Amino acid sequence: MKLQRKSGLRALAVGAAAVSGALVLTACGSDNNSGSSSPSTGASNAAAGSIKCGSKGNLLASGSTAQQNAVNVWVKNYMQACPGTQINYKGTGSGAGVTEFLQGSTAFAGSDSALKPDQIAQSKKVCGGTGQAIDLPMVGGPIAVGYNLPGVSNLVLDAPTLAKIFNGKIVKWNDPAIAKLNPSAKLPSTAIQAFHRSDESGTTDNFTKYLIGAAGSEWPYSGGKAWQAKGGQSAQGSSGVAAQVKQTAGSIGYFELSYATAGSIPTVAVDTGASQPVQASSDNASKMIADAKVVGTGDDLSLKLDYATKADGAYPITLVTYEIVCDKGNKSATLGATKGFLSYIAGSGQQGLSGQGYAPIPAEINAKVRSTIDALS
Repeated sequence: MKLQRKSGLRALAVGAAAVSGALVLTACGSDNNSGSSSPSTGASNAAAGSIKCGSKGNLLASGSTAQQNAVNVWVKNYMQACPGTQINYKGTGSGAGVTEFLQGSTAFAGSDSALKPDQIAQSKKVCGGTGQAIDLPMVGGPIAVGYNLPGVSNLVLDAPTLAKIFNGKIVKWNDPAIAKLNPSAKLPSTAIQAFHRSDESGTTDNFTKYLIGAAGSEWPYSGGKAWQAKGGQSAQGSSGVAAQVKQTAGSIGYFELSYATAGSIPTVAVDTGASQPVQASSDNASKMIADAKVVGTGDDLSLKLDYATKADGAYPITLVTYEIVCDKGNKSATLGATKGFLSYIAGSGQQGLSGQGYAPIPAEINAKVRSTIDALS
């Protein structure tokens, strides 16, 4: 069993490296999001030349693992163009990232959930003067529900059925509720092994927001970054959940689409009540984000998503990752580097995301993000 687990983790790590490598090529080499062509040296140099470097120094940040693959590429590209800046982003999970930021340990945090009012109040102790933390939406993407069920492809599930699976009320793959949604599938009587995050996670927060919004009473929990349902099995980070699903027959779990792509893990199509079930894809997540509303006040740009959407082609289990930073009172030693890096990822860094399972932030919202970054002080 230990050997099998190590093999599964190794395979996923190799796949993730391939995805990150492909995204580097896409971001550096072309405005075409397909990522199907290799960049020329001239194209790479042009992309590097488009980055306006901030001040030199060391930049520490941490948080969301959902954006980890994108951040790895952004950091590599920025540091190549700006060799005087060292950026260290730790994928600790959204909860840990926000905690470290509020302790003053990092210049910014990545979080798949917007700050709560008490966290904004707490941030005033970290942001000097009259400053406070704000949420800047930077990258979106679908939360894929990956599964490992040999012999079954094109699996369709809806919100109530997913809620029952992850709440331990549906325990066999040939349950009538699953069979009704998949009339042509030969479903085995295999026991379902549902995996969730062990760490506090914005991915968990958004996945359970979807269940609350779309499954109603079938998900009797308040939601949040910590997993609340009983039973199931846990793993650290999105990469850990994806690795467990990849190596465990009869399993199901939730993680960002980039991890499913990296591990060649099949994903569930969600029956939303639209004309047909919706697949997890960058384009379908973009349709979901496009209808989001800005609900933050002042410079805060936190968004509200409609998890119960029935719009054709809109994938409902979608998250937005925010970069959390002080609007005023940032440390002078890191302010220039922070603005330089955030300006890049909100600008040309958005190119190439969709080809790797991420959804760029819609242009209207992104324009506000860039303007807010310019005004950071």
